[in-house]
Amino acid sequence: MKTESFHGRDFITLLDWSKEEVETILDVALDLKRRYAIGELHDHILRAKTLFMIFYNASLRTRNSFEAGMTQLGGHAHYLEPGKIYTPALPGKEVAYTTERVSDVARVLSRMGNGIAIRCYGDPVDWAYGAANELIRNFAYWADIPVLNMEDDKYHPFQALADILTVYEKFGTFKGVKFVMSWAYSPSVHKPRAVPQSAIIAATLMGCDTVLAHPPEMALDPEVIQACEGYAKANGSSFEIVHDFEEAATGAHVLYPKAWAPVQMFKPPVGEDNPDLAQEIFDRYKGWKATPEYMALADPNAVYMHCLPADRSWEVEDEVIDGPQSVVFDEAENRLHVQKAVMSLVMR
Repeated sequence: MKTESFHGRDFITLLDWSKEEVETILDVALDLKRRYAIGELHDHILRAKTLFMIFYNASLRTRNSFEAGMTQLGGHAHYLEPGKIYTPALPGKEVAYTTERVSDVARVLSRMGNGIAIRCYGDPVDWAYGAANELIRNFAYWADIPVLNMEDDKYHPFQALADILTVYEKFGTFKGVKFVMSWAYSPSVHKPRAVPQSAIIAATLMGCDTVLAHPPEMALDPEVIQACEGYAKANGSSFEIVHDFEEAATGAHVLYPKAWAPVQMFKPPVGEDNPDLAQEIFDRYKGWKATPEYMALADPNAVYMHCLPADRSWEVEDEVIDGPQSVVFDEAENRLHVQKAVMSLVMR
């Protein structure tokens, strides 16, 4: 178990963390989950400490799991909404008397609390791929306290931790588990890549036999794909990309079908800044949907996963998400426990 390498570190992507460190996070999460289950108070861990949460986007699970987690650990979470504060902005993006430079915000909050958590993707950065990640990393550069990524346009590391904790709870191992991250249809193209990219990073890092399934237009970040190939090789497991929805599901233990935007949605040079074309591409693949027939292709003990909110009747039918194979609410609860683990380790 790794124990000495956490204090004061930022948590922006799992790519910055070793397998052994992630194993420690999961072990701490399970310990805190057991304590929570039996009503054992653990409010001494971050007593009187403060987490500042800056949300550029809406949130249900993320906001409430962080706020509840800080309360259970003995601290407090402050909700900061851009527009209700001077909106933190990078150089060149300032608007007089409306924004405040990230460097100033980060240094001020560092004098008053113990962590800064940020969610930013999509419209707040005009769908310029990587711009939200740059904003969070700029916070990390200037802050003297840990910066936590509550989802940007590239990564959602806390969701990925919840995903793999759920896999471990259901199967007791990662070895030999076929983990399928698949695109699924939604009528909305406004879907960042963060969840699928972080899911495959986590699955390959921990040693699952990982399959990424998507239509050709929904390709993910080449750097993420390269990292996943490296993790699979190091673990003696497998990583493959397929473009057939049903083929990928065959014999799977974990099915995780979720929409994400096609490349054409993003601003140049990554994409074409063409939401209309993105919508046209989406509409070609309405058959990519989690149905009982789709689930029947998998292993008999397979589980259905989704980060939520799910687009019911488009991404998934009610029979699946509300059925016996669905673990989406276990997965959602595990957001609380993995976030408490990371905060306990980096903010102690």
